[in-house]
Amino acid sequence: MTYDDNVIVLNTTRVKENSIVLHTISRTCGRKSFLVRIGRNTGMSYFLPLNILEISVTENPKSDLWYAKVISAEEPLNSIRDNICKNTISLFMAEVLFRIVKSGNAEDGLYEWCRRQILTLEALETDFSNFHIRFLLELAVALGFSPQTSDLLPFSGEHQSVIELFMTSSLAESMLIPLTGPVRNDLASSLIRYLEFHTESAINIRSLAVLRELFS
Repeated sequence: MTYDDNVIVLNTTRVKENSIVLHTISRTCGRKSFLVRIGRNTGMSYFLPLNILEISVTENPKSDLWYAKVISAEEPLNSIRDNICKNTISLFMAEVLFRIVKSGNAEDGLYEWCRRQILTLEALETDFSNFHIRFLLELAVALGFSPQTSDLLPFSGEHQSVIELFMTSSLAESMLIPLTGPVRNDLASSLIRYLEFHTESAINIRSLAVLRELFS
């Protein structure tokens, strides 16, 4: 069976000289990985983290790893790719999703939510240094945890008042919350610990160190 699908790229794993495993969030299947054949003329830029692709999927009755072929990139994401700060935030978002959303997870509306997050980051022209904090809070809601401010207290500590401000502010308002680099980093670490607790897994987000240095 062959069908078309839309996916958001999270990561890739090279398996052979002419193949990669494409780890995605799929509109149809939720968190899903596909085997993609590549060649000399394959545009590897298709597979950058958070790219939004249309693919053709061929189911493999002998394996859960189905075949996929890229049809097109739905959005160019030029602003994200051309801005080092936005690009670093996008890498962080992709890594968080890759490590937190489990294979086979088909949380209703997750693909659409992720797509909105990506296009919002793409559209912001200024004042986006807080975007990854807002992303982590909204991800908890998207995954069904729906935290209240009291739920975050064991993780946020002295920054509880800032967390409350994020939770009661609009997107535009939350982008303007004045934060120092160290506070922003502490907030991100606190929210990751909250997600670790609720997913019952250790999450080692390597790109957090890059964000820490970039926004210090």
